[in-house]
Amino acid sequence: MASLPVEVLYGLYLGVLTGLVPALIAWLLGFGFRYFTGISIPGLAVVGLGVAIAGLNGGLLALADPSLTGSANQLRLTIALLVVLMGTLYAHAQGDRMGAALPKRLTLRELTKRTLSSDVVELVGGRGQVRISVVGDVGDVEGYPPLPAALRDSIRAETWTFPADLPLVELEARVETALATEYDLADVSVTLDERGRATVAAAPPTSGLSKHLEPGERAVSVEALVPTGAARGDDVAVLADDDRFDARLLGVVDGGWTSTPPADGGTDAADGAATDGGDADRLPEPEPSVPTAAGGQARATLAVDRQTATSLLGAEEVRLVVRSRGSRREFELVRLLRRTGRRFRRVTVGDRSPPVATTLGAASVRDSYGVAVLAVRHEGSWIVAPGETQSLSAGDDLVVVGSRPDLDRFSEAVA
Repeated sequence: MASLPVEVLYGLYLGVLTGLVPALIAWLLGFGFRYFTGISIPGLAVVGLGVAIAGLNGGLLALADPSLTGSANQLRLTIALLVVLMGTLYAHAQGDRMGAALPKRLTLRELTKRTLSSDVVELVGGRGQVRISVVGDVGDVEGYPPLPAALRDSIRAETWTFPADLPLVELEARVETALATEYDLADVSVTLDERGRATVAAAPPTSGLSKHLEPGERAVSVEALVPTGAARGDDVAVLADDDRFDARLLGVVDGGWTSTPPADGGTDAADGAATDGGDADRLPEPEPSVPTAAGGQARATLAVDRQTATSLLGAEEVRLVVRSRGSRREFELVRLLRRTGRRFRRVTVGDRSPPVATTLGAASVRDSYGVAVLAVRHEGSWIVAPGETQSLSAGDDLVVVGSRPDLDRFSEAVA
C-alpha cells in the first residue's frame, strides 16, 4: 500500500476521472426536469444514480460493500466515491438552478441584448448615468411627409439623461417616448449604439390641437383674466358672467409665459420618461419644463364640452380660477414599486395563449410567471383585484405588476 498522500491523490484522480459522466448526467436531469416541468428531482436520487453510473455497484450502498471496505485500496476508493458524490450533487444543484432561472421562451431580442459601453457611464450621486444625444441628420419615416427644417434642428439638439443599468432596447423605447411626447410626432424610430449616440427617424405631427381633446370636448378661445403661474393641462373653474364651468387649460397667448421649454428638458411627460427608473432622492430635481402664464388679461384656450363652449362664446366677462388636483397617492405607489424593480404593464390575452378558457387560479399566473394580476377587463367590465376563480377569455385585458423580465416572459406567453 502506498503512503497516505499518494493514496489521497490517487483517490482524487480516480474520482474526477470517473465522476465526469455522472456529473454531466446529473446536470442534464436537474436542468431538464426543472426547465420543462418546473419540478426538482430529489438530489439523493440523482446522486445514487450518478454513483451507480460511475461503476460502483450498489450506488450509495457501495460505502458498506465488503468488496470496498475490505479492499487493499479502500482509502483511494472511498475518496473517489466521495468525489463522485460531491461532484454529482453539485452538478445537479447547478442544473436545477439554471433551469429555474432560464426564461421558458428565448427570443432573438433577448439573445442579442446590447448594453452600454462603460466608457460613457457617469457616476452621479452614487448611481451610473448616461447622457444620450442625437448624432447625424434626423431622417424621415417612409410614407409620411418630410420633417420641417426647424423641427429637425430641434430634435437634433435634444439630449437626455437615463440610468446606465438599462439595456439599449429599453433606452431606445424611452427616447422614442420622450420625442413623441415633446413634439407630438406621428411616428418615431430611435437606434442607439454602445456609446449612447442616437440615430433618429421621425414623422411630423398629423394633427395639432385636436389631438389634446377628449371625445366630446371642444376647444374655445376667450378673453379671460388668467392667474399668474397657470400652465397647460391645469384644471380650472371658468367664471363666465353669472355661470361657472369646469374646463382644462390648453394654452395662453397675449399675456405671455414666464418661461419657455428648455432645449434639453422637454415637457413634463418627456422629463418623466427621461428620469424613469431613477432614484428621486439621489438625482437632482429637473428644471421646470412647462411654461406658465405671466398672469393678467390674456386670450386663453380651454377644453370644454359642446354646451359650455356655446355659453362661453357669448359671455362678456370671463375669469379663470385654478383648482387643486389634490394629492396623487397613486403616483407615490408607482414610485415605490419602481424602486423595488417592479413595473406595470397592460397585456391582452391572445386566442391561443395558455390562460384562455381557464381561470387565474388554474393558470397559476403568479407561480408560473412571477407576476401579479391587479385588474382584468372581462366582457367589457373591469374587475379590480380578481380572485382565483376569475375566468379568462381571448381579448381580455390584464393589468399586471412584476419585474421587467417576468413581464416580458408573461407578455410573450399571453400574446
